[in-house]
Amino acid sequence: MAKLYFKYGAMNSGKTTTIIQTAYNYESLGMKVLVVKPQIDTKGEDYLISRIGATRKVDFCIKDGDNIYEIVKEKYSDISCLLVDEAQFLEERQVDQLLMIAAKLNISVICYGLRCDFKMDGFRASPRLLSIADKLEEIKTICKCGHKATINVRKVNGEYVFDGEQVAIDGEDDVAYESMCPECYFKLKEKSKTFVKKLS
Repeated sequence: MAKLYFKYGAMNSGKTTTIIQTAYNYESLGMKVLVVKPQIDTKGEDYLISRIGATRKVDFCIKDGDNIYEIVKEKYSDISCLLVDEAQFLEERQVDQLLMIAAKLNISVICYGLRCDFKMDGFRASPRLLSIADKLEEIKTICKCGHKATINVRKVNGEYVFDGEQVAIDGEDDVAYESMCPECYFKLKEKSKTFVKKLS
């Protein structure tokens, strides 16, 4: 029976590169894959763009309210695998639809995404994926100190920020992200609070 996988990691862990490679691997064996991402992820518009320069056009972007199960059942039932990038941006009910695709249509579904945002709060889909995915896999990356990075820190115009809207797309409006270990993150946050207190 096909399964629902959630492969998660901090920013810069190579998730998009991995999904592009996975699609290539399936296709090199003569199997059809469907590559999708949520419409809210406007980076690259309808392309996946990895930090090492690899790109791939998605088959379609998922909108809020879309029933992914019905779309796949009606139009793409001949695929071997559904690959979902930036899965944290999906609606919670859409995660359930992905599980239905694996269970009822016998199509493997591999989701790639983040567990939490730059404030260490969960995205709307990530808790559901962590709860119901058949298999979980961490894609590891490192902090600049050399320890494992698990936290995403937001930078705006080169300055670290700890407040703001949950969704701000990497590379747009001078937004960038840096992956850090918890120790470096809390040191940076405390330093930022001290700096703000001095200014006030």
